[in-house]
Formats: sequence, C-alpha cells, structure tokens
Amino acid sequence: MTVTRDAGMLVLWDPQRFEAVVDDDTWEDELLDDEDIVRHIQAGALVPLNVGGDGAFGVLVRSGTAAAPARLTEREAAHQLVASQPYLFVSRGRALVGGVEDVSGDAPDGVIEHLVPEGRHAVVVHLIDWQAEAGSQDKDGRPVPGALPDFVVLVNPAQPGQGAFRTAVHTFEAPNG
Repeated sequence: MTVTRDAGMLVLWDPQRFEAVVDDDTWEDELLDDEDIVRHIQAGALVPLNVGGDGAFGVLVRSGTAAAPARLTEREAAHQLVASQPYLFVSRGRALVGGVEDVSGDAPDGVIEHLVPEGRHAVVVHLIDWQAEAGSQDKDGRPVPGALPDFVVLVNPAQPGQGAFRTAVHTFEAPNG
C-alpha cells in the first residue's frame, strides 16, 4: 500500500497507546518534539520509518512468529539498500502505518492497518531500491503494479532476553564520511 504524507516521517504505531490524541493540541502534547517521539519509541508504542523526506512511499508490513519469522523475499533482499536495527513494538493486537501527523487512537483514511499479535516484537525496517529492478517504473518514473515497495517492515516476536532496541528518530544510521 502507498502512504502519502507531508510531514516527512512515516510511523508504525499502536493506536490504543494514543487514544488520548483527539485533536491538534493533544497531538502536540504527545508528538511535537523529537524528545516526545523518542519517549514513545522507547515505550514500544511507535516505530519511525524516517528517511528525512516527505512524499509518497510504498510500505509493506509482514508479521511472523517464533516458529516462522517474517523475512524478506529473495526479490526484496536483492534490492535492499539498508536495514534498521530492531525497534521494540509492544502490540495490543494491531498496528497502524501512516504519517506522524496521523497518530491517534483512530485509523484515519490513507493509513495501513495490520494485525499484530499481542506482545513484545522486534521490528526491522528495510529500505528497498525498487527503482533498480528492471521494469518497475512506467514511462513517467512511477511504480508499475507489482513493483517493490520503498519500505518492507518485518515484525517478529522479540527473543527472550532481547533488551537492546534502537530508539533513534532517524530509522537508519547516517553513512560515514
């Protein structure tokens, strides 16, 4: 599914954790500053899909189990640019993906809803170079049906004892030099 937002940051969030966000004032109280966002990341309520730019992004969310973890397909892996370190996501049954400006207890139009089993999960965000795949674009440079997404988000149960999770607002490490 494609998510188009002007805020510059997409996020995956647990809507039950944001039921108090009902208008612009309550949104600003919870999410206006990076420090606010980091607090929600640390609590496992929100995972950033943040490359520092706004636009239209294709996002695919895939969940796995301990016995059958979610993985990239061979095709996705062949075009992966970078993967994040795991983020903690504590699910209460579902996740929403949209712009950071969409975060609330509701599912506004244009967001992706994905069922995620209750519990602690490790979320890894993969940035995919879909344009590098032959035949993925039409004559205007737009993705054709069946093109890979920009992001593949893998949600798997956190491993027992897994304690180190990424908490940065920027999803990927900055390149060196």
